Amino acid sequence: MSEQPEMFDDVSNPLDSVEDILAGQDWVFSRPGPDELSVQVSGKNSVYSITFLWQEEFSVLQFICEYDLKIPADRADITARVLRSLNESLWLGHFDVPQFTNMPRFRHTSMFRGWTHTSGAEHIEDLVDIALAECDRCYGAFAFLCASPAPDETSLSLMLCEEAGEA
Repeated sequence: MSEQPEMFDDVSNPLDSVEDILAGQDWVFSRPGPDELSVQVSGKNSVYSITFLWQEEFSVLQFICEYDLKIPADRADITARVLRSLNESLWLGHFDVPQFTNMPRFRHTSMFRGWTHTSGAEHIEDLVDIALAECDRCYGAFAFLCASPAPDETSLSLMLCEEAGEA
């Protein structure tokens, strides 16, 4: 019986490509370990903490873009409705608000099996561009959830309406 090749052999760590992309943008990043990379990026309304996590065992890259906002814990129900509404309109990734931080974030996990150091670069660039655009687009919703006093149903409905034009 012939030996089967290992399913995830020859996958290079896509964080090496991420480093190249971030250096090309002149963004300062840190690489606390071989499987993690972090960077702070300024968006239109906020500074985002972006983390890339590589899991070699499954050849997957998780991308997390976290807002510098903290939603009060007593707003879990309204936050869940906002998340559902926002996530229904996304083609890629999703928003969540972990209980341990109450900080909204955009997340997406991509499979990289069979990719090389350079083959995933465009995919990663697109991922960062899409995440930043979605985070900027949805910033108002999350800032609204953080505002005092707590939003009511009418203001929530207005806040979730699609924006048109610029003021």
